[in-house]
Amino acid sequence: MVTLTDTDLAAYRRDGYLAPLPLLTRDEAATALAGLEDFERDFGERAGFILRHKCHLVLTWADAMVHHPRVLDAVASVLGPNLLCWATSFFIKNARDPAFVSWHQDSEYWGLDQIENTVSVWIALTPSRVENGCLRIVPGTHTAMLEHHKIPDANNMLNHNQHVAVNEADAVDLIMAPGEACLFHTLAVHGSNPNPSDGRRIGFAIRYIKPSCRQLVEEHDSAMLVRGDDTHGHFTLEPRPRTNAAPEALALQQRIFETKDGGLYKARAPDAPG
Repeated sequence: MVTLTDTDLAAYRRDGYLAPLPLLTRDEAATALAGLEDFERDFGERAGFILRHKCHLVLTWADAMVHHPRVLDAVASVLGPNLLCWATSFFIKNARDPAFVSWHQDSEYWGLDQIENTVSVWIALTPSRVENGCLRIVPGTHTAMLEHHKIPDANNMLNHNQHVAVNEADAVDLIMAPGEACLFHTLAVHGSNPNPSDGRRIGFAIRYIKPSCRQLVEEHDSAMLVRGDDTHGHFTLEPRPRTNAAPEALALQQRIFETKDGGLYKARAPDAPG
């Protein structure tokens, strides 16, 4: 179990994040990384979209991380016993990759209410260091929504190029080994720099919410019940994948995003290969 202590929770409430947390073993992280690399080889260019948008609906090894007892124990320490997984995303920077993530708050574009009832978990599958563009966070920025601006940049990994101004001197570099994680508040300002190193930097982000949350922007939304009970019924409940990349799971993933009506998180899958 990874039940957070009173000291941990006090730090989370003060700073808006906790890291590094040892949520996966190195072997578990290596197994997930191998699954990712096998999937990339099998699906080629189309793998990029699948890995960025609710990939836990399609891939059993991603679903296993979403349901990992140590991950859920840590999140339950903050949110309580009833948990939904609302989204998952891989953030992959290849060797000598100019891609970056601009400073932003997730809640600016998720469309969810009750922001205090949402938590993100970012799990390192490769070493995450300053030299390869590790996750960065600005402590204490989780207490209010900040003004965002759109600054177009082809290398920004965010769909909408949103950006918030921060004092770089206040930022903390989150150095993590494979299997270690950061748990952070949805309002915490975070981002990451490019990866000029010779190796990949890969992180897996899981977005957990309480069932009491509602979607305010989209007409339809869905989530997966991962622990406890859905006590409100605000989201269509999603099924767990039985096998990797089953046609019905891929079709479900695409349908979910085709029903996104106008929210800032809108995305569409590329055409399925013939």
